[in-house]
Amino acid sequence: MQQEQSETLESSAQNPRKPKNEVLEWVKAIAIALVLVFLIRWLLFKPFIVDGPSMQPNFHTGERVIVNEILYDIRSPQRGEVIVFHVPSEGRDFIKRVIGVAGDTVKVEGDVVTVNGEVVNETYIQDAIDAKHSINALYNNKDFPNEEFPDGTVPEGHVFVMGDNRSDSTDSRMIGYVPLGDIVGRADLIFWPIKDISLINH
Repeated sequence: MQQEQSETLESSAQNPRKPKNEVLEWVKAIAIALVLVFLIRWLLFKPFIVDGPSMQPNFHTGERVIVNEILYDIRSPQRGEVIVFHVPSEGRDFIKRVIGVAGDTVKVEGDVVTVNGEVVNETYIQDAIDAKHSINALYNNKDFPNEEFPDGTVPEGHVFVMGDNRSDSTDSRMIGYVPLGDIVGRADLIFWPIKDISLINH
């Protein structure tokens, strides 16, 4: 009888320790989760806020996108991808679409874009182009090559980019080819506002 009481007391004395251990484990788990979120947030992905009309109709001012910062450590940008890159002369980052990569010859005449002599099928702005054509107007009024940039061949280590809103975009037609070293990453997801949440088509 005394032995049973002793075991019961011993068992009761051990029980309070279990909640303390559980709390400690939860604290550790939460701390690890926060560290992982921090690392993913700052080392792999970066938020970017769209500012200006240059990527309409696909992106709008105030939208927030997630930029994949590690993709281009693995491979080079590809045609059609939407990228964020530094523009030292402007002191800020731009978001544009890759039209040509190293070695490509790019030509922009009105609403016809050709790469290496082949017309680019720009499905991402076709509705906007058609709307302009329906009133006998051009969607784009800035051609390339031009007086400022007469060479239409993309040099090694660079890409040629344009905004989707062709007549209201400062891009490679005005600032020249973008060095790969200035690229922050690929825009992969619109995450704000909630009604606009969507994966970005490239």
